[in-house]
Amino acid sequence: MQIPTIERPPKELVKALADIGTATISGEMHKLGIRDPHICGPVPFCGNREIPTVAGPALTLQFLPKREDVYDIDEYENPEAQMHRQVLYQVEEGDVVVVDARGDMRSGIFGEMMVTYMAGRGGAGIVVDGCIRDSRKALATGLPMWVRGTTPNYHTQTSLFPHAVNVPIACGGVLVMPGDIIVADADGAVTVPVVLAEKVLAVASEHAEWEDFSRLRLSEGGDLRKYYPLHASARTEYEAWRASQAPKHR
Repeated sequence: MQIPTIERPPKELVKALADIGTATISGEMHKLGIRDPHICGPVPFCGNREIPTVAGPALTLQFLPKREDVYDIDEYENPEAQMHRQVLYQVEEGDVVVVDARGDMRSGIFGEMMVTYMAGRGGAGIVVDGCIRDSRKALATGLPMWVRGTTPNYHTQTSLFPHAVNVPIACGGVLVMPGDIIVADADGAVTVPVVLAEKVLAVASEHAEWEDFSRLRLSEGGDLRKYYPLHASARTEYEAWRASQAPKHR
């Protein structure tokens, strides 16, 4: 079975976007013409652990409504015919698996064994517009997950079937192309088109820098009208502060 692969962006670009975070990325992407990059629905599923920030290229998995004349596969008799396994075979260190599960709350897309396998491959995380199962044991793997919820059901019990790997998908109302950069943190997950990634990083980095300055001044009782957003009257003060800071602000 020939599964299409993705072209992975430079790791330093991915890491830099992770350092920016989803809120700033989302706001700056709106200014660049991408109205809403937020994958709406999946939320962090981390138990009692601190919610991490992850970023990585998207491996995509598409589910469709089950129709018995199209899909009648016994996973244990013919496991290689299962597309949810095929997407995991593609995982390399730092990848994010993104699943269009149609927002279905009764179908467990991945369980403990599949999550364990992805964690062992060095995957950065999963984003599922739907549910996982075996949640306690899946959590124990430490793999970061953004999902709508949990269920005891396996997807073969319900109304979905895995159809295609590394094709364009709709996840949480957002188009995700294979190889797009996914950034996910406590606020949720966003998708960054690779063709815009460098520009997003440039404008978002500048925004993050002046926000660091503004946050400091506001914490000292500074005037909101002057420091957020940064008013022209504060620009000279900001540039002097920036020159005195660590290299990331120079």
